Amino acid sequence: MAYWLLKSEPEEWSWDQQKKAGRKGAEWDGVRNFQARSNLRKMKKGDLGFFYHTGDEKQVVGIVQVVKEAHPDSTDETGQWVAVDVAAVADLPRPVTLAEIKANPKLKDMVLARAPRLSVQPVSPQEWSMISKLGGLPKPPQA
Repeated sequence: MAYWLLKSEPEEWSWDQQKKAGRKGAEWDGVRNFQARSNLRKMKKGDLGFFYHTGDEKQVVGIVQVVKEAHPDSTDETGQWVAVDVAAVADLPRPVTLAEIKANPKLKDMVLARAPRLSVQPVSPQEWSMISKLGGLPKPPQA
């Protein structure tokens, strides 16, 4: 099992919308970056990810779980892009901002700190634990 971070503009798809999608989850579509597509293809059912609001917020707000592995993106007419389906698992009691992540020496090597524009990125187990704790989850969900 692995950990991920998935970024979304809250005006396009928010954490509240993700939660309303329920256990069935929703397609994580619209990714049009080759590196992000590669990460989507690596995701396995049961993997966990941080739900990150981009834009003005720039913060981790929740945790999702992959409920369906990579499949053709329903919004792509070319057939070259993929999506996964994810379902909400838990709110972070306290959102963790990009500024906090960048200021934490233990998170300096995190992809989010080095390449903040990448929309789908891996998260190490240590980063998963640290951000979960910063967000108020002393015992984070485990993949």
